[in-house]
Amino acid sequence: MRRKYLPHDKVFNKKLLTLVLPITFQQFMLAVVSASDAIMLGLVNQNSLSAVSLAGQVQFIFNLFLAALTIGASMFSAQYWGKRDKNAVEQILGIVLRISVTVSVLFFLAALCFPASVMRVFTPDIHLIKDGAVYLRTVSVSYLFCGISQIYLCIMKNTGRASKSSLISSTAVILNIILNAILIFGLLGAPKMGIAGAAAATAAARLLELIWVWADSRGKSQIHVRAEYLLHPDARLKCAFWKYTLPVLGNELVWGCGFTMYSVIMGHLGTDAVAANSIANIVKNLIACFCLGLGSGGGIIVGGELGAGRPDRAIEYGSRLCRLSIFAGICSGLVLLAVSPLILSLSTLSSRAGTYLQIMLFICSYYIIGKSVNGATIAGIFCAGGDSKFGLICDIITLWCITVPLGLAAAFLWKLPVPAVYLIISMDEIIKLPAVYKHYKKFTWVKDLTTNNTAK
Repeated sequence: MRRKYLPHDKVFNKKLLTLVLPITFQQFMLAVVSASDAIMLGLVNQNSLSAVSLAGQVQFIFNLFLAALTIGASMFSAQYWGKRDKNAVEQILGIVLRISVTVSVLFFLAALCFPASVMRVFTPDIHLIKDGAVYLRTVSVSYLFCGISQIYLCIMKNTGRASKSSLISSTAVILNIILNAILIFGLLGAPKMGIAGAAAATAAARLLELIWVWADSRGKSQIHVRAEYLLHPDARLKCAFWKYTLPVLGNELVWGCGFTMYSVIMGHLGTDAVAANSIANIVKNLIACFCLGLGSGGGIIVGGELGAGRPDRAIEYGSRLCRLSIFAGICSGLVLLAVSPLILSLSTLSSRAGTYLQIMLFICSYYIIGKSVNGATIAGIFCAGGDSKFGLICDIITLWCITVPLGLAAAFLWKLPVPAVYLIISMDEIIKLPAVYKHYKKFTWVKDLTTNNTAK
């Protein structure tokens, strides 16, 4: 399909701001929770920081399933909302909730019943296993709450209520941070719980989020969770959902398991490497929030135009998003470099871990550029039109054929220094860029998913 440029459209800028800013703020607040955990537990001791960082990989893997489900939900809900088909959006909500609740129960049982066994996957250190198991057992119930609330928050973003979604999520984050301080250090007469306090704070915040979401969904004009759609979803819509979401799930698992392998590699290189990697990831996630918000919000806009039957405008919007993602990535990388000295001065790491962190932050500054572009295209633009297989193929080749094998060899065969290993496992987002650009120019992502999939 030939690309057609449209005149400057102020509507695009307005849509982008009303979506990207709330989503960015929401992403930032979620990253702040991880930062507060790291800062407060780092004040307890370095082992507590490392243990919770490794235990957090369970939440990370759980989030992969939620990410796939929310991307799948966004594909359809954004396009159906572009047609103003509320009934179809409610059916999509019912389909996704059935799946997310099932996944949530499985993660809840694993973290509650077998926390030590789960921790052994990430580290052989007995102290980290013991501390991490305490965290997992306490935080396990939050998976049940999160599996419901995150799906509804996703639907809110796709139906013109991104600001309300951000308010709910951000309020829960603020509560989490406050409870972190109270329960970790035993403030205001509360018991000093340490690691268990951080987990309890997370569970309490997720419960508040779920209660608020449930109350909001009861509004007369809102998208409702209907029992008939949970129990008896439309067969045609369900098949269409799985057709486009399964590749996304595969992509998330392939990417996520590869990223988890990075944590396994670093986890076997000592507590200094784990602690430095933990802080580097937190800083990177904080700085990259706008890039993530740009991809998520942009995908919703493109999906809405495709569903409304305006493919030329979707192409133009996609082009603008690509240019913005490059600019956002470069700016984010420069910001990270600028704040690196402050991060190093505030950290309480050992001398060796501090040296590792300094080099890791420099590597992250270019990694964010690739992450920004790939997030806007693969997770945003491509998935907006149901082009979900490309990301799966791209990550299988990049991670499992290149960076993971090289990372394992560098760490355990060649015995390279920790910074060299980190450099190797941080190449994946940059390696993808040429293939992503070539695929974007094919415009195979320009597709109306609602055609022949309209719910009854």
